[in-house]
Amino acid sequence: LTFLAVIWKGGHDVLAGRISMGSFVMFNTYMGILVWPMIALGWVVNLMQRGGASLKRLNEILRERPTIAPPSDPVPLPGRGRIVFRHVSVNYGSGYALRHIDLEIPAASTIAVVGHTGSGKSTLVNLVPRLFDPTEGSIEIDGLDLRRADPAEIRRGIGFVPQETFLFSATIAENIAFGVEQASEEEIRRAAEIAGLKSDIEGFPDGYQTIVGERGITLSGGQKQRTAIARAILRDPRILILDDALSSVDTMTEERILSHLAGVMRGRTVILISHRVSTVRGADRIVVLEKGRIAEQGTHNELVALGGYYAALAQKQTLEEELEAI
Repeated sequence: LTFLAVIWKGGHDVLAGRISMGSFVMFNTYMGILVWPMIALGWVVNLMQRGGASLKRLNEILRERPTIAPPSDPVPLPGRGRIVFRHVSVNYGSGYALRHIDLEIPAASTIAVVGHTGSGKSTLVNLVPRLFDPTEGSIEIDGLDLRRADPAEIRRGIGFVPQETFLFSATIAENIAFGVEQASEEEIRRAAEIAGLKSDIEGFPDGYQTIVGERGITLSGGQKQRTAIARAILRDPRILILDDALSSVDTMTEERILSHLAGVMRGRTVILISHRVSTVRGADRIVVLEKGRIAEQGTHNELVALGGYYAALAQKQTLEEELEAI
């Protein structure tokens, strides 16, 4: 009260024009003392409002529950890797991405999927780790409907290299070993070598301990993809999915990676998505998607002889390679 009285009297004297030196000094002193608390009060109020808005958004996220939840009594998956799509359709609301897909992928076989952009290739492979469920139909692994299995168990057995590679602001060794507990240095190096990344890493200033930055900002597109391939290989999965995983590397690097992957793919179920004929021509079977439907399927030679979309794609890329060679 004394403090406020002095402020009031000092202010009144200033306005009245009758102020003594002592009152003036005391008035300024108390005003100086009052400045910081008033500033701090405004800062605290602003901070509380921002914090309240942030907390509201965080609570919305924390209250969310995954739509893909484990069943009450999950059934363990067998370990072979046979995948069957039974009359599968996917509707995103704006239209169908897949329509009436019936497809069997035998265990330990390599299946390639090709097609125009937007034909449903990524949607097809995203169903295998059960990132979402089909609108109609079902997907089975070794005869078991994925809805009856624990999603975490399904994903532990799958190595997935998506189109958009996500890397963390950590060392390149930690990014390769992400999701694999107690991975040894030798295993990380072997995975990097198979993915064609070893020579790049050896050129980094700190080798495998080089920090790659948020989302791998210090790496090129091809290096990011090869890091994701190494990550998938290190998991030693029974099902390996490569969603256009070699699109950012040149043809020579692609051939080197594929030759290294040949040994890894042996004995596993592999699904390859690519726009390059050179990537898919060695697959056991090639599936061509068009507007969400299976338009063609067969081996490379069978599809070339068929004269459809795949044959036209193969002819076009062969001409491009010949022109580059000239």
